[in-house]
Amino acid sequence: MTNSLRPNGPRRAPLPPAERSAEGAATPRSAPSQSSGVPSRPAGATAAAAAQPGRPRDAFFDNAKYLAIVLVAMGHAWEPLKGQSRVLEAAYMVVYAFHMPAFIIISGYFSRSFDMRADRLKRLVTGVAVPYVVFEVAYVLFKRWADDDPSLPVSLLDPWFLTWFLCALFIWRLTTPLWKLVRWPLPLAIAVAMLATTSPSIGDDLDLQRALQFLPFFVLGLCMKPEHFQLVRRREVRILSVPVFAAALVVSWWAVPRMNPGWFYHRDSAQELGVPWWVGPVMVLALLGCSLLLTACFFAWVPRRKMWFTTLGAGTLYGYLLHGFLVKGGDYWGWFDHKWLHRPLGEIFVTLVAGAAVTLLCTAPVRRVFRFAMEPSMEWAFKRDATELARERAKAPA
Repeated sequence: MTNSLRPNGPRRAPLPPAERSAEGAATPRSAPSQSSGVPSRPAGATAAAAAQPGRPRDAFFDNAKYLAIVLVAMGHAWEPLKGQSRVLEAAYMVVYAFHMPAFIIISGYFSRSFDMRADRLKRLVTGVAVPYVVFEVAYVLFKRWADDDPSLPVSLLDPWFLTWFLCALFIWRLTTPLWKLVRWPLPLAIAVAMLATTSPSIGDDLDLQRALQFLPFFVLGLCMKPEHFQLVRRREVRILSVPVFAAALVVSWWAVPRMNPGWFYHRDSAQELGVPWWVGPVMVLALLGCSLLLTACFFAWVPRRKMWFTTLGAGTLYGYLLHGFLVKGGDYWGWFDHKWLHRPLGEIFVTLVAGAAVTLLCTAPVRRVFRFAMEPSMEWAFKRDATELARERAKAPA
């Protein structure tokens, strides 16, 4: 209401313009910066932005991303070996139950501030869409050469191997404002995932089945607050997680000959997995519960303090996308065919090599080499922001 003695309202000193960080968010009063969980800048803040005074990176999340990417690489390295080892296949099922849900929850958590502002859309394009296109083409060309398959087509509509995550992340990010708008986002996301499993007609375009079935984890991350992560980092939760993981391994060992591991990939409908349609929604709920329980146990054991590998958490996109060439190359060139690798000591050796390789791929020298593909600036492709132009004109001498 207008003050009658002051027609234009009370006069106050104008607020200083909000300072913008390198990632585009107003630093004094903004929501948390965006980060994808796997990528460093592409789905979130750049390393430079994260290192700004007053905005330190949270060591817990960097540690979680690094440990999760190590599990991803180990799981992929186990694939050629697990057919002859029931123990390895049980461990594979346990890891696949929570490693991607953990990434996706972190992705959602750091997407809470995403909106349709121009600078954030630009970051979504340069940090998610461009790496998707680059690596989708690169993986196909690599398979043509390494697997002697020159007829393999390049299709940006059918994500191959690891690139599905970037495609799904692009979709999730674009729909973030919608999930922040609706009254009950998580139940709605679960309903969408349940319906997706009953729809084989969705097909493989953009790996939409995966995007929809993993959607509840992203929406859960959007709904989470810092205190929720504090709950799972308590000492009693850490102690309880040990028997939970042990029980999960026992159940997985029992389930190996009885359960189709395709359920953990979330890429097929129930009918495509050879069961009636109604099994799909039931499995969504069952796996959601198992995944959340194991993810909570995983978070409970993630160190809170800065470790030797904490800085590697900023480069998990590099480890994620680049280790696929090593895994696929090893498969194409017969590295996994040696009989001794299919014995316990060989399986341990492969596990250690996978962990070491993905660790090296997350390091700063590797990031500098491949930054052109994963963190391109692409200023030439976008119009200048009107606010920035106005500020530059204001600073220019008269």
